[in-house]
Amino acid sequence: MNWIITENNKPINLYDIPCLNINDLRNEIINLDKRVVGFFGQRVSDGVKLFVVMADDSEGKLYVSSAHFASGEKSYESLTQTIPAFHMFEREFFEDFGIEPLHHPWLKPVRDHKKEYPFFEIEGEEIHQVGVGPIHAGVIEPGHFRFMCNGEKVYDLEIRLGYQSRGVEDLFISSPSNQLAESVCGDSVIAYNLAYSKAIEALEGIEVSNRAQIIRTIALEMERAAIHIGDLGAIAGDTAYLMGASIFGATRTLVINTMLEICGSRFGRGLITVGGVNYDIDEELSAGMLKTFDKVVKDVKRTTETMLKSPTVISRLERTGVVSQEQAKSLGLVGMAAKASGIGLDTRFDFPDKWYAEFEDKKFKAVGDVYSRTRVRYKEIMQSFHIIRKLLEKLPEYKNEPLCVSQNAKSADKFVVSMTEGWRGEVIHTVITDNNGNISRYKIKDPSFNNWYGLAIAVRNNGISDFPLCNKSFNLSYCGNDL
Repeated sequence: MNWIITENNKPINLYDIPCLNINDLRNEIINLDKRVVGFFGQRVSDGVKLFVVMADDSEGKLYVSSAHFASGEKSYESLTQTIPAFHMFEREFFEDFGIEPLHHPWLKPVRDHKKEYPFFEIEGEEIHQVGVGPIHAGVIEPGHFRFMCNGEKVYDLEIRLGYQSRGVEDLFISSPSNQLAESVCGDSVIAYNLAYSKAIEALEGIEVSNRAQIIRTIALEMERAAIHIGDLGAIAGDTAYLMGASIFGATRTLVINTMLEICGSRFGRGLITVGGVNYDIDEELSAGMLKTFDKVVKDVKRTTETMLKSPTVISRLERTGVVSQEQAKSLGLVGMAAKASGIGLDTRFDFPDKWYAEFEDKKFKAVGDVYSRTRVRYKEIMQSFHIIRKLLEKLPEYKNEPLCVSQNAKSADKFVVSMTEGWRGEVIHTVITDNNGNISRYKIKDPSFNNWYGLAIAVRNNGISDFPLCNKSFNLSYCGNDL
């Protein structure tokens, strides 16, 4: 077989990964018919090695293979022509290594600002362009949006990112740490730190205690709920439903202030470390959390249900910014954006650990508009607090277990994929070690990497005034994409 099959956070031997020529690997990928979650290169002594990771979400399995490009090889036949979900992966690979995917339909820079960006142009007497950013009045992160419009109607939106590339993946090779992991993407501190910690623990053979695992899972669900509540407030604000914006803003604060009580940081910095956690949740704190979250659930439920009964809100949300199921699948959207288009991807339930295995991800009818993305957020908030309550009730069973364990054993020549479901979708950290057990390649994929083009599709044929609402409904990460 030309693939090695593994699982989430299960290391495999680097030299057990099949290495094919690129034409054979291309055919294997097409015939395998799984979902791409990793497509990246590593420089080797005699060229470049391409690693490919495909996910079988229904079985919770990962398929890994590779191809070798000799120093003189500078091209291969693009996969994007056949499987459009590869479009960003191949663009990034070309940008990093100069190996061109021939006949790629949209071969543009992902992060490179060394040359002029070739924006798409539409010609016509009534066509005009609207450029926004990269510096925004809302003091958000930098990104440029180029709208092609006829009057108020948007024909096309092109998004240029890469303004804050920081060399994060190289930093993980030279100075890996929990502090670095939680600083990559500031609104996904827990998800990123958890993906990093689990990858290192898998490589070092560290068995984290049940108590620490539960606290980590609680924190991950708190992060999810807090951001979703804040985003409901942003959506309410963009529909001029100011009561909702005010209530959701105050309610989010209750959640992040509870995180502050746990670890001293509203965003969870310093909570997770390799081997476990640095802070405990005792019975008194647990009782206070349950009381606070009872109020949060009631406030979110009441406010959301009231907001979604408002004709003026519904008129702005329904049939605005539609991404069809076919488009979402073709582009490889993940997480919340995929769910809102009827594609139920969630690594918590597709690749579950024992703490998620007992929970069920309930589906609802979604049509890919802003209303659906709003409903997904509400559903996940309720789901998160249900999970948190159940885990807090279970925590006393493991009161005598350590919060953190340590081990310094290095694993040489290993390859591990660590997947964590952040609030936007899957956060994937892939780590390769050399023959001394040191990190030789660290690859990160944020869900925004998959979903930015989904936002561009959503805006088409909408009024330009609908863009802020569409943008809030995705709420994608600039820094998560730029790395």
